[in-house]
Amino acid sequence: MSDAKKNVYLALAAVGWADGNLDADEADAIAKLALEDGLDLEEVGVLESTIGKPIAIDAIDLSGLAAKDRRFVYAVAAWLATLDGELADEENATLAVIATQLGLDEDQTNDLQILVRQVAYESGSDKPFEYDLAKLRAKAETVA
Repeated sequence: MSDAKKNVYLALAAVGWADGNLDADEADAIAKLALEDGLDLEEVGVLESTIGKPIAIDAIDLSGLAAKDRRFVYAVAAWLATLDGELADEENATLAVIATQLGLDEDQTNDLQILVRQVAYESGSDKPFEYDLAKLRAKAETVA
């Protein structure tokens, strides 16, 4: 697994941990993304053990991502932050740090958060194994 991919998964885990608890849906969402990104089961197992403890977002470098990947990563982070049905202040603050690290402005992050909800509606659920990450990726690429 490349360092850039690992940093994406760590950043997503930091969002999950921001409220003090990485719940099962959040961990499943990260694992689903990793599997869809082509990691094998052994790599996903290593990833799951790595994200099993709190991670600080300010220690993660996301600067090496392409623009379309930056938008997708933020969208996934926004989805992950609301999987438990609420957006805690700490999660919102972590999303703000991720947006800054990714070079996204407020209009872009607002548009991406709307897309997250649209894809949940179109998927019929926002639960990890029902949510259509491929559709989210395609829609995130259209955000200017």
